[in-house]
Amino acid sequence: MGAEDQHVTTHRATAAEAATAEDTMRAVVRERYGEADVVRVSRVARPEPADGEVLVRVHAAGLDRGVWHVMTGLPYAGRLAFGLRRPRNPVLGSDVAGTVVAVGRAVTRFAAGDEVYGFGAGTFAEYAVAPEKSLARKPASLTFEQAAVVPVSAATALKGLRDVGRVQAGQKVLITGASGGVGSYAVQLAKAFGAEVTGVASTAKLDLVRSLGADHVVDYTAHDFADGSRRYDLILDIGGNPSLARLRRALTPTGTAVITGGEGGGKLTGMRRQLGALALSPFVRQRLTMFVSVVRSAQLEELTELIEAGAVMPSLERSYPLEQAPEAIRRLVAGEVRGKVAVTV
Repeated sequence: MGAEDQHVTTHRATAAEAATAEDTMRAVVRERYGEADVVRVSRVARPEPADGEVLVRVHAAGLDRGVWHVMTGLPYAGRLAFGLRRPRNPVLGSDVAGTVVAVGRAVTRFAAGDEVYGFGAGTFAEYAVAPEKSLARKPASLTFEQAAVVPVSAATALKGLRDVGRVQAGQKVLITGASGGVGSYAVQLAKAFGAEVTGVASTAKLDLVRSLGADHVVDYTAHDFADGSRRYDLILDIGGNPSLARLRRALTPTGTAVITGGEGGGKLTGMRRQLGALALSPFVRQRLTMFVSVVRSAQLEELTELIEAGAVMPSLERSYPLEQAPEAIRRLVAGEVRGKVAVTV
């Protein structure tokens, strides 16, 4: 082969490598269901936005319990959406904050260059797609890391307290799991709505719950919130798995208990207590209910207003680079995270 032929061959190889690099991206993936040891960083195909979707260059992605559910494929009912035998989308992550790169033909609210945050698919990656209806402009006062830990957790807290719990100013509100992702927002939101807030957490995290604005704290390792010493108009049950009987003992005679989360609800549906609450509620004076949260632009825009007004702030413990996502997941599962953590890209 002559020098000229070698030059042409090398040029073609370099061009092919460049094209491959443009079409792929680094991402946190798992190809089978399991715990964090099945997770790794790999190169995968870069997604393309559908008509109603936005392609985002990811700067940071939030980590929440939903990542664990999608990673493990538990409860099994979730596999109807995730994939029955193996993950339909190998890339983990749903919370996202980043910059718009491209938009689908039906998108009208965003354009390339916009800074956004919201809920997408496979966000532990350099690029991710998200429905236009699940995005909003990033709050100007937040970093990308802070914005990335808002959507799922804060939207869940907002829906649980206001839309489902119907919180009112002056009510006594109890929040279990108050030091976690949803709980850290719930404490702040309940205070913003004018409630008297009691937060339940472990000894090591009581200081965080106080710093979020809780009027009272309960150390669950030493005290039982259902011992009868106080009764609450509304309980948002996020952490742990207190029985319905315990929740009812802590409620006023006509109080409301809203159940969300809890990882011990069985492998089939994961909602044993929630379903029990719905079955019991029609036969008692107290209201026992549950909900499933969905992130929408209207919620994010409302949260942005609260953030810009200083009523709500993300409790971001730390950020992890993409390669350390498995470590972040292990800490979350072990209950070590205070507030929220982010994965940065």
